[in-house]
Amino acid sequence: MSPQLKSVEAIGINNLKRKSNPFSISVDDFFSEKKVLKNRFTQLIEAPDPEYIAIIPSVSYGIANAVANIPFLKGDEIIVLEEQFPSNYYAWKQLEKEKGVVVKTITAPPISKDRASRWNTDILNTISKKTKCVAIPQVHWADGTLFNLREIKEKVAQADGYLIIDGTQSVGAMPFSVNEIQPDALICGGYKWLLGPYSIGVAYYGERFHNGTPIENNWMNHIGSENFTNLVNYNHLLKPKATRYDVGESSNFILTPMLSEAIKQLLEWKPANIQEYCKSINQKAINTLLENGYFIEDAANRGHHLFGIYLPKNRDIETLKSKIKSQNISVSYRGNAIRVSPSVYNSKEELEKLVSCFI
Repeated sequence: MSPQLKSVEAIGINNLKRKSNPFSISVDDFFSEKKVLKNRFTQLIEAPDPEYIAIIPSVSYGIANAVANIPFLKGDEIIVLEEQFPSNYYAWKQLEKEKGVVVKTITAPPISKDRASRWNTDILNTISKKTKCVAIPQVHWADGTLFNLREIKEKVAQADGYLIIDGTQSVGAMPFSVNEIQPDALICGGYKWLLGPYSIGVAYYGERFHNGTPIENNWMNHIGSENFTNLVNYNHLLKPKATRYDVGESSNFILTPMLSEAIKQLLEWKPANIQEYCKSINQKAINTLLENGYFIEDAANRGHHLFGIYLPKNRDIETLKSKIKSQNISVSYRGNAIRVSPSVYNSKEELEKLVSCFI
């Protein structure tokens, strides 16, 4: 997870204290900060309308709403990737038991210069008339491999299927345009590249979900909830578009303004600039690793904010782990990849210090 911006931390502390004087929290406060968060996320992902955005507690929650509102039939196929994040896998796999669908996992090709291209081609070639859903990330969480979502969307649309994207590993650090890609859903945990706190996220749900049934009925996702006096008179009509998928207590007076503040900063920095900065501090370090026999996906086919290092056969991973730890460097180990996730808080010198552990 990302470190927290000082401004985000300050807002969290200030809002934590508000609960000590609950009479200072007004009726309007239950809705005002939610609107700010949705407006900012709408700008970040170039979505058409803040009402296409839902506030969620986790990726698994966002995926569950999508799963519950896609009309699956026995024999329908769902496409996922090898070793993608579990929260975008388990729910789809459960459908095999419940609905008799088939989950097709597209494995990563062997290490080679055209690995990413071959992986994308394999996805496209697997999409057929039976494909009901493609559920993948923008970049793979283990090694940053980039997937051509626009081409994948065009192909799956021909089968009248759905494109469900877990954007947690990229949105905020890498440009993403709903207007360009046209996904049916984009689901993001807030704790990573959105630079927000844990246990809150945001999701975009396209028009095919706007008349759906949420996985929970809470008082706030029903029409008329702004009128507290009238809450005793139940209104069973759900709010329009994606607002119906808001988690209960989405007003969260601590986490919601924190995530909103984090996205405000990202809008100022711009994800494209973050990518360029990461590229500038990575380039020399990555070239050195490549020259010494390590494999890293080609720059055009991965994120600059997240990349995986694959070891030559003659390198011992445990020895390398000890060396990296002794230098007080934090990386992740995902499958066979050593995952490096730099951002604006890193420097070129830090990347070169990491590389010194490998050489």
